[in-house]
Amino acid sequence: MVTSIGSSILTALGASSIDTASLVDQLATATIASKKDSLTTRQTSNTSKISDLATAVSSISGFSSALSSLISGGTLYTQPTTSNSSIVNVSALAGARLKGLSATIQVGQLATAQTLTAAPLASAATAVGEGTMTLTVGSQTKTITIDASNNSLAGLAKAIKDSGLGVTASTVTDSTGTRLVIKGSTGTANAFSLTQATGDPAGLGRFAFDPTTYDPDNITGMTRQQEAQNAELIVDGVAVSKATNSFSDVIEGVKIDLVSASPGTTISIGSSQPVDAIKTAVSDFVAAFNEMKSTLATMTGTEGSLRSDSGIRSLVQRLGALTSTKLTFATDGSPTTLAEIGVSTNRDGTLSLDAAKLSSVMISNPDAVEAMFNPGQRSSNALIQITSQVGKVKGGIYTVTNAVPGNGTVGASATLDGGYTLPVGATGVSASYLSAASGLSFDVLGPVTSATITIDLGLQGALDAIKNELTASAGPLTSSQKKLEVEKEAISKEQEKLTAKDTAYRAQLSLQFTRMQGALLAYSSTQSYLTQQVKLWTNEGS
Repeated sequence: MVTSIGSSILTALGASSIDTASLVDQLATATIASKKDSLTTRQTSNTSKISDLATAVSSISGFSSALSSLISGGTLYTQPTTSNSSIVNVSALAGARLKGLSATIQVGQLATAQTLTAAPLASAATAVGEGTMTLTVGSQTKTITIDASNNSLAGLAKAIKDSGLGVTASTVTDSTGTRLVIKGSTGTANAFSLTQATGDPAGLGRFAFDPTTYDPDNITGMTRQQEAQNAELIVDGVAVSKATNSFSDVIEGVKIDLVSASPGTTISIGSSQPVDAIKTAVSDFVAAFNEMKSTLATMTGTEGSLRSDSGIRSLVQRLGALTSTKLTFATDGSPTTLAEIGVSTNRDGTLSLDAAKLSSVMISNPDAVEAMFNPGQRSSNALIQITSQVGKVKGGIYTVTNAVPGNGTVGASATLDGGYTLPVGATGVSASYLSAASGLSFDVLGPVTSATITIDLGLQGALDAIKNELTASAGPLTSSQKKLEVEKEAISKEQEKLTAKDTAYRAQLSLQFTRMQGALLAYSSTQSYLTQQVKLWTNEGS
């Protein structure tokens, strides 16, 4: 704007032959050129560093996530097997070690739920009569109230369903009409009764049921279609009764799902170890690691944007030590590191695999290699049962002493690595959040003088530990990111200041040139006048 005003003045004076706008632009541009180039170089470098650092963090996170997905798929750990899946299905629990699994199961009967049906009515809206009924499940009772607001078959079904005692109710319509169907939970202990307390026996009395007086030949209320009963099975010769058809506390580390009853039929439970899949996983891990290392090498090389970044150096150092990092905490001399199964670190930081050594270890100790890929946890004493989720506690061996179960009045207690624990419910305790075992919880089922809890996080845990440590709020990678963001903001502010300075300088130059041109015009006018007078004087003299 200032430049245009100056040019207008010069034009009005008739002396605009000097291009002041061009002169101002050239002078101002030359003045800030060096500083502007310096800021541009810094900005380009900063942007490149921020982008490369984000790529580095993403690469380690993606690598860890890919490994997690592979492990969670179940293809790398031993799975239980069944000789007849139409009778018994089995699956491994998280963190289970199923080495040498062998068991037999006979299923005498399945667990069933008590099911009742009523005589059909015209529709779900048909009135059933006002009054109250008592629903009893075990030692729990609930009053079912039917009044003017819910006096219908559908209203009765909803009142039973909403009782909160685990009993469901619905209306089913067929060619004969609409009937009430009531069903409890599986297991003998979940048998229930529904008795009328008040009201017309000809109304709500039609929906009464008492298992102690029920006579299938003389039905006065609801009809029992199925009786509540427990699943009855024999496991390794021992009779077992369960309230459900799915349970995880009969064979350690195995979830059992009963599909059908077949008295006298013996089902064999064994295990299948994915030896080839584990060997392939080791090879794939080395290849994926080297690919990630190549990405980092480009960033940290002599021409790399992050060659002097401390956060990236910490990441490279931690990854370089991965092959010697303890992945499991076996105490029987089994391999516990990648180096011991044939994975070594080269001088350039990449990994190499000794396939012959891996094959040898897979023959002599396949369980140790499997454990490296699959997090697990175990207690040395059956009376100490770990309840915390697998993979949520730092790897290591923790010592439990002076464990005492709860007695109904006082909760359970125990000392963990010499420190106090916090009570959890009637039987459980958990580690203090300040201890190394933060997140660990377990039930005390009986008095225990001393026991150990072993947490194996495996390769996934080792990678997560590296990622979490470096990307924590005060971690090296986070610090590098914050430093670059601060520099980015500083560059932006310097650019703003330089722009403001440039604008002011251009305005100053434009004003100075305008004044100079004004003076030149005045001088030019005076010169023309004097020249004219000289000519007049000269002519007069002649």
